[in-house]
This record gives sequence, C-alpha cells and structure tokens, in this order.
Amino acid sequence: MSFLRTTFMTAYRARMYPNYWDMLALLVVLAVISFFAWTAKQMATPYHLGQVIPISLNPSNLPFYASRTVVRMLIALCVSILFTFTFATWAAKSRRAEKIIIPVIDVLQSVPILGFLSVTVAGFIGLFPGSLLGPECAAIFVIFTSQAWNMALGFYQTVRSVPAEVQEAARMFHLSAWQRFWRIDVPFSMPGLLWNTMASMSAGWFFVVATEAITVSNQKILLPGIGSYIAVAIQAANLRAISYAILAMLIVILIYDQLLFRPLVAWAERFKAERESANTDAAAESWVIDLFRRTRMVRNLGGKVAQLFDMFVNIRIFRSSVGQSGVLSGRPLNERWIALIYNVSTFIIGAGALVFLSSYIFNNISLPEIRHVFLLGLVTAFRVVVLIVLCSLFWVPVGVWIGLRPKAARFVQPVAQILAAFPANLLYPFIVVFIVTYHLSPNIWLTPLMILGSQWYILFNVIAGASGMPKDLLQVADNFGVTGWQRWRRLLLPSVFPFYITGAITAAGGAWNASIVAEVASWGDETLVATGLGAYITQYTAAGNFPRIALGIGMMCLLVLVFNRLVWRPLYSYSVNRFLLE
Repeated sequence: MSFLRTTFMTAYRARMYPNYWDMLALLVVLAVISFFAWTAKQMATPYHLGQVIPISLNPSNLPFYASRTVVRMLIALCVSILFTFTFATWAAKSRRAEKIIIPVIDVLQSVPILGFLSVTVAGFIGLFPGSLLGPECAAIFVIFTSQAWNMALGFYQTVRSVPAEVQEAARMFHLSAWQRFWRIDVPFSMPGLLWNTMASMSAGWFFVVATEAITVSNQKILLPGIGSYIAVAIQAANLRAISYAILAMLIVILIYDQLLFRPLVAWAERFKAERESANTDAAAESWVIDLFRRTRMVRNLGGKVAQLFDMFVNIRIFRSSVGQSGVLSGRPLNERWIALIYNVSTFIIGAGALVFLSSYIFNNISLPEIRHVFLLGLVTAFRVVVLIVLCSLFWVPVGVWIGLRPKAARFVQPVAQILAAFPANLLYPFIVVFIVTYHLSPNIWLTPLMILGSQWYILFNVIAGASGMPKDLLQVADNFGVTGWQRWRRLLLPSVFPFYITGAITAAGGAWNASIVAEVASWGDETLVATGLGAYITQYTAAGNFPRIALGIGMMCLLVLVFNRLVWRPLYSYSVNRFLLE
C-alpha cells in the first residue's frame, strides 16, 4: 500500500512539472499577451483633434500597422460575441423581444458605417479628451457594427432550431435558463457561429480603410493601421505600396487563421452531432491544439480552468418558466396587459423617432431632392437584388457540396477564409485603372464591388447548414436512390434553406453597406462615381452635411426595412415553419 501511495504521489507531482512542450506553449502565450499589452499602450497615446498622425508608406512600418489593425478587430469581435450572446438569445427566447430586436438589427445592418462614424466620432472624442482612445474607440465601434449583426442573426436562427428532443431532455433534467444557454444553445450553435464569425471578420477587413482613415465634416483622422496605409497609398497612386499591403494582409490573415480560427474549428468538432463522430479521419487538426495537448503543466492548469467554468455554468440563476416551444412565458393573467403596454410603448417610441427624423429632414431639404434620393435608392436596390441572385445561384451549390464533405471542408475552410478576409477594396485601384483605360461605364463595372465582401455570408451559412444535415437522412436518400434534381428539391435545399435565408439577409445588408465604398472608387486624382444612394451618402458625409446624411441613411434604412418585411422575413418564417419545426 505504501508503495502504491508513493507511486501515485510521484505520478501526481510529475503532472505539475513542466516539460519541453510547456516551455514552448508558455512562450507562445506570453508572446500573445505581450503583443496585446504593447499595442493597447500605443492606443492610449496623447492626441488632440486636428493633430496630424503621419502614415509612412515605408514597408518596414507594416508590421506595426498590422498589429494595430488586428487588435482593433479582435476587440470588436469580443464585443460582437457578447452582443450576440445577449440580444440574439433574448430574441430567440422571448416573442416580445423578438418583435423589436430583429427589426432593429435589420435596420442597423443597413446603416452605412459612415453613418455610425458621423454620429459617434465626436462623442468618443469628447469621452476621451486629449487621448487617441477617442478615435480608437470610434474605429472599434464601427468595426463592431460590421461584425455583430451577422453573428446575432445566425445565432438567433440556430438557437431557435434546437431539436425538440434536446429541449425535452433539458426539461427532464430541470436545467435553468442559464444552464440551457451554456449546455445546449451555445454548443448547438457553435459550428454555425464559428463560420459566421469568420464572415464577420471578413466584413471588418472590408471596411478597415473607412474605419482607420476617418473623414467626417472635412476633418480627416488617420489611425495607424493597414487601412490608413492603404488609404494613403491610394491617394498617392503608389502601386508598390498597395502590393506591400496585399502581402502584409495575406501574412496577417494566415497568422490569425493558424492561431485563432484553425484551433477553434478543431475545437468545435466536439459540438457536432454524435452521429458525425465516426468521421474521425476528417477531423480538423491544429498544431496549436496539438502543442497544448503535449504539455503537462498547462494541461493541468487548463483542467482547473474547466472546473471553474463548470462551477460558473452550474450556478442556478435566471430561473424562468419555459414553454414547450422554448419561448419564455409570463403569467397568463398578466400576459394580455403586459403585451398591450409593451406594444403601445413600442409604437409610441417608434412613431416619435419617425416624426423627429421626418421633421428634421423636411425642414432642411426640399421635396424634389427627397424624390431624387428615393430614385437613387431604387437604383442601388436593383443592384443589390441582381447581385444576391447571381451569388445565390453560384454559392448555394458550392456550399452544399463543401458542407457534405468534411474532408473538402477541412481543405476549403482556410482557403475560403483567406479569400473572404481579403479586403476587396484593395482591388479597387486596379479596377479603376481598368475602367479608365477602356472607357467603361462606372454604373456597370463598379457594381460587382458591392458584393465582393458580403457574398461569403451566403457561402458560410450554407456550409454551416449542410454540415449539420442529419447523416441518417442522407443514407435514407441513398438507399432509395434519390439523386439529381429530386435529391436537391426534397432533401438538400429544404435542409439548408433556413441557413441560406440568414446568409442572404446579411449579405444583402452588407451589399447595401458596401455601396458607400463601391459606388465611389478612386486612384490618385482619378475618382469614379456611380449613380446610387451609396455615392450620395459618401459625398455628403465627406462634406459634413448632416441633413443630407440623415436623408441618405434614413432612405437606405427605409428601403432595406421594406424589402426585409416584404421578402426576407416571410421567407424566413416560411423556412422555419416548413423545414425546422417538422
């Protein structure tokens, strides 16, 4: 017995001693922590409005600029995840909250980032006077607005599609709402949330130029970063600097793919359906995870952290009664009065905001100009519809093919993420030169630029839907010999349709948002302007004309909201009721 006790204690102590892999893992962790600490310190340097921050086109400065951009995007991503977990879950669990949160997200995803910039820059600068934190927070907030809406809509859709048998099991085990969220909602939504997170990072890269090279009310603020480097290079018509920026972008994307997304993809494998666990040969791999698995002390520390997380999750808080559909319910006697007060309050607030915005616009702008802006909005809407249809015809079959083949997804995921994360506006200078050289129409040839950054929403959501398709249904279809168009019509398209609608809604919103940079493209002294609402908003944002900025943004929000109410929301309700609740 003494010998066994001694052997056990020796083995236990050995787990606490670091090995060579521990040293390497600690170096990686300390390097990442030091990187964030150093970059955060640079973001809090003194700054006064009007001060010029020099941006050098020397390629030796690109690593510093890249670090600043990456930190901004990761901070915005963390805030986006917090927003998603809070508001998307609230909308999925409460019908009353859903009536407000989802329409508000529909509107907010259509608001151009220049609209957020023009409203928030002054507030953030006033919040941190004499510090660069003001413009930095404004840039981070704008990046957040390019990421959060897609993640929230995707998470909301997957939480609502949790299988009924899983919800019944949660009720049998008497899980609280807090436990349901961490034990059911988050794990079930993790694969789709991960793909949407990649797409959201892509959207952040697409708007990085506008967020770091801020031009509002004839006031230009350049924040150190790849976006401002690209803006200065475009203004100087320096193709060599653009090439350096493209190379730096590819390196940065590869680094955070290896350090962030590849480990997350491998980690998310555990949350897939149990029937997919047999595909171990196609499981995602990550050298970062392999490194930490070989450690001794770090793995033991990770076990302690996991225990703390379990204690955190198992705190029985936020108790609530949940109906059979998983939607929060109140007391029957008070439900009617609560719903009445809620609806009346919502109507009063919405009507008040509409009256205030309408009076502000009509008091400063003539009616003929409002009609003209409405026509500009219809032109941009036509472009968005055509682009969404074309992208759907191409990416839906591709996404289904990838999602049904784990080996292909394992190979395509990093490639697709690199292509998605590449900022399409880096291609604008080459397209402008091409259009000018061959005397082409900007109204036609600038149009594809609107969808280059947002088409990936469709692909990633379709992949997420296809990868979660029950394998037993596919086997049944194979056994009955269901192939060709019949297979697509009866099985594949119904299975991915709810996910496609989520991706198409976000892609359409992204295309509307991208119109502000796609309908106005410049290279040196050459500027091409396409007819559309995006060009109108860009023009008056640079001039600081707030009544016309409000008119352009309001018109874009109105058109997007009407389109969502008449087209996307009925399609989404149909997809949920027809394909998810059966």
